[in-house]
Amino acid sequence: MAQSVRFSSVVLVLVFAPLCCFSLDGEGGYLYPQFYDRSCPKAGEIIKSVLVQAYSKDPRIAASLLRLHFHDCFVQGCDASLLLDSSGTLLSEKRSNPNRNSARGFEVIDEIKSALEKACPETVSCADILAIVARDSTVLAGGPSWEVLLGRRDSTSASLSGSNNNIPAPNSTFQTLLTKFKRQGLDIVDLVALSGSHTIGDSRCTSFRQRLYNQTGNGQPDYTLDQSFAAKLRPRCPRSGGDQNLFFLDYATPFKFDNTYYKNILASRGLLNSDEVLFTRSESSSELVKKYAENNGLFFDQFAKSMIKMGNISPLTGTRGEIRKRCRKINS
Repeated sequence: MAQSVRFSSVVLVLVFAPLCCFSLDGEGGYLYPQFYDRSCPKAGEIIKSVLVQAYSKDPRIAASLLRLHFHDCFVQGCDASLLLDSSGTLLSEKRSNPNRNSARGFEVIDEIKSALEKACPETVSCADILAIVARDSTVLAGGPSWEVLLGRRDSTSASLSGSNNNIPAPNSTFQTLLTKFKRQGLDIVDLVALSGSHTIGDSRCTSFRQRLYNQTGNGQPDYTLDQSFAAKLRPRCPRSGGDQNLFFLDYATPFKFDNTYYKNILASRGLLNSDEVLFTRSESSSELVKKYAENNGLFFDQFAKSMIKMGNISPLTGTRGEIRKRCRKINS
């Protein structure tokens, strides 16, 4: 009888575990929302307090911090490798093409980490800070919330080549986008939903200039880009110069997290090539774009699900990695 009870208990744990946590193979360990409830119960409050202050000074920071989580997870998994500065033989991912002169918000992460170290020394990982901040930034901008699974540890290495190769470029073809997402265990639904993060934030002229002047190497603009919209972009994004000039990814509601991004795509006013190809190069993704443009709630629901899924890309748990004292350098 006792054996039967024990067996039933194990079955119940296995059945209900997916509802509360993400199980990992190998070194052991779980990601689950309550990870810091005992070791640092005010971690969430501390993170949100610093973030709210940063957001009040610069609303752009929400998009920047959301992007940091994405660029981190696509290289070695969600391990805060992106935050490391170069030192010794370590080459920082900040020097990669997707991040150089583009990635920002590191000082906000530093401020959050400093506050957490005062409250709970060597407890909250930089990788988990990135995951929480991505969620809180989305909410501050008016987007959906989700329960962040926690328990990640920090990498002691970085991959400059991984950053250059794994993060999709703004001029990517649809097939390249999908291939790079599938490489991370993400599918076409995740691709279209997570691209919706472009509802906030900016892009540099250099990231879309070819669409205005020379899309396919024949000296002609991109025919899928609304030409009246293109005409408004050209004065501040000329054929040469102005590389760092910033443009809203969503010109209609640039600071509001909503589904207008998809409506822009349907109107041929998606800023980046990687935005517009979601509608023009795949029937499956095109249908998703239409659905999210019509239903903001549906977009929010899938975005939250896809963010949780992305946050589970190859996290370090158990005894792997470390808990950094400072997010920019490995412990020594």
